[in-house]
Amino acid sequence: MSGPISSSAPAAPPKRRLFVTTALPYANGSFHIGHIMEYIQADIWVRFQRMQGHQVHFVCADDAHGAPIMLKAESEGITPKQLVNRIAAERPKYLEGFHIDFDHWHSTDSPENTELSQDIYRRLRDDAKLTYSKSVEQFYDPVKNMFLADRYIKGECPKCGAKDQFGDACEVCGAVYAPTDLINPYSTLSGAKPVMKSSDHFFFKLSDPKCVAFLRDWALDGKLQPQVANKAREWLEGEGPDGKKSALGDWDISRDAPYFGIEIPDAPGKYFYVWLDAPVGYLASLKSYFDSGKARAKGETRSFAEFMAAEDTEQIHFIGKDIIYFHTLFWPAMLKFAGTPYKVPNRVYVHGFITVSGEKMSKSRGTGLDPLRYLDAAKMNPEWLRYYIAAKLNANVEDVDFNPDDFVARVNSDLVGKYINIASRCAGFVTKKFAGKLLAAESALLRETQSAASAIGALYEAREFGKALREIMQLADGINQFVDQAKPWDMAKDPAQQEALHRICSEAINLFRLLTIYLKPTIPHLAGEVASFLNVPSLSWADAGTLLPAGHTIQSYKHLMQRVDPKQLDTLFDMPTTPASAATAAPTNVPKDEAAKKTAQSASPADTSGQNAHISIDDFTKIDLRIARIIDAKHVEGADKLVQLTLDIGEVVDGQPKPRNVFAGIKSAYDPAKLIGKMTVMVANLAPRKMKFGLSEGMVLAASDTTGTSPGLYLLEPDEGAQPGMRVK
Repeated sequence: MSGPISSSAPAAPPKRRLFVTTALPYANGSFHIGHIMEYIQADIWVRFQRMQGHQVHFVCADDAHGAPIMLKAESEGITPKQLVNRIAAERPKYLEGFHIDFDHWHSTDSPENTELSQDIYRRLRDDAKLTYSKSVEQFYDPVKNMFLADRYIKGECPKCGAKDQFGDACEVCGAVYAPTDLINPYSTLSGAKPVMKSSDHFFFKLSDPKCVAFLRDWALDGKLQPQVANKAREWLEGEGPDGKKSALGDWDISRDAPYFGIEIPDAPGKYFYVWLDAPVGYLASLKSYFDSGKARAKGETRSFAEFMAAEDTEQIHFIGKDIIYFHTLFWPAMLKFAGTPYKVPNRVYVHGFITVSGEKMSKSRGTGLDPLRYLDAAKMNPEWLRYYIAAKLNANVEDVDFNPDDFVARVNSDLVGKYINIASRCAGFVTKKFAGKLLAAESALLRETQSAASAIGALYEAREFGKALREIMQLADGINQFVDQAKPWDMAKDPAQQEALHRICSEAINLFRLLTIYLKPTIPHLAGEVASFLNVPSLSWADAGTLLPAGHTIQSYKHLMQRVDPKQLDTLFDMPTTPASAATAAPTNVPKDEAAKKTAQSASPADTSGQNAHISIDDFTKIDLRIARIIDAKHVEGADKLVQLTLDIGEVVDGQPKPRNVFAGIKSAYDPAKLIGKMTVMVANLAPRKMKFGLSEGMVLAASDTTGTSPGLYLLEPDEGAQPGMRVK
């Protein structure tokens, strides 16, 4: 007998039929880590559903239409289709690299999307009577011969006079305005002065009472997370401009030629606004998947239309919090009033953003985490990231923070130190001493570990991945304590304890198998390797109710996962640095040893090659020098020369002060406590750098005497009256 034996198998839940999507990535650029985080979250959930025996169709597509793609392609001298195809060719490397298993990947620039988008529009126009047209005045570029969205218009702020501000808000004073309010507006596409021009636009009547009534029922009946439902309630119950009990406005769904998109039926020169046909891309990808025969090959017997119209079909979307408005208002209303076979989403699962060490993702600020750099340059295991992201995710709309130190500690401790450790300490004895054959296993610890399947499964279902992994690692802690107490390495030395050794190791291998089942949605590739090592055909969730029988043979153990090397994180976040000027004596965004070396080199009397070299005024203006107030200063534990400074340079984000963190090599000259409250000068646009001690976001300026007659470092201080944020010119 070589198959598992039954032991309190959980009852199989009714089979579900699921249609699952993630947000469509815009096809004008490569995937970023935010995409990968979302796909990992959805992939884990989908894999769990499949382990339950449910039928899942998991699809996505490139969002391929819109003016930005058209204009980017034009700037590169290629067609929009060529640009989209080039971007699409990159996708498999990312998806396969992180073990993200979509059933089908398609494009909104497809016959299926054209067919479905135009069909939905006709139904909304002819049957539901929810569209209309009206004349709209808008800025027009007379050189490019196209209407201009706000992002393509710049001018002087009507409030503060700042130049080169976009058509919707001023980045200097924060004022919000219409593009027609700009002083001396110009097109960012051609530089021409835009002119006002009218055009007929098509609108979807989201404000119609039947739309509002439907959305109140749909959005507020438990389909959405509480935070998302609260936001929808604000939109639905806020007072509108006409005093009615809804702040919903009608939706402009058309754009004028030239435009890369889908033509509106019976309206030459008019195209659907990209946000109308983009979500239809979910359905287009599913239709392409069905029509291609892939769905049938996986056991689906129904057609696309039959599947969509079926009452038991569940439509699930995973999206980011920045596109809630479209997915909880326009999209369900479109589907509802388009009628059968279209159906409204059963759930829209919203997640937050991903940050690095508490900072928003930004390559220029050194807080970018590039997925391909992770895989190729740093050569990091994709399942480290899958596990780490899962450990941070929950069912709420919360941001996920990637902290490099925490990443190393969590992966090495949990996956290697706890989980893999069980097999590595016990499997060798089974293969070397007992020909790989297991004894029958039965214990309270096994029963306890098996009984956890329902609770862990419920957490996966609820997308409480972090809680699920904590439960699994608590089980791993108990199993490691069991092994530690048994000490099989000592038992192996005693001939009288060989049977006990065989029993202990057989039990540990069974426990390891159970943990693998629970971890499989998160680390599927490693789970596959474990299945091969355990010599079992597969690992389903129902297998948690079984144990490997007496006589079952496992394969020879090979190490399953390496630890994270902190040097890999250095490679992941390594960025080219801006050369410091000779007057900069406090390098802050290079590692400690390199900073000391660079400081010595810049202060050396022998290094005079560039002291009298001329630079242009343009070179100087590239350096953004700001007045900074030191609001905190402290010693850096483990660093001989660094002081950690918290600097106020007048930056405000979301209405809150945003101080900078800077590491300065000035410990030999200054007591941190005496620096607090002082004013100094910093380089504000120096590329940030991840250091051993954290992220350094700039460089303070100090003077030093290279002759040696006046040794020491001297922070530059501005004259009295200077305020944080003032530019030094």
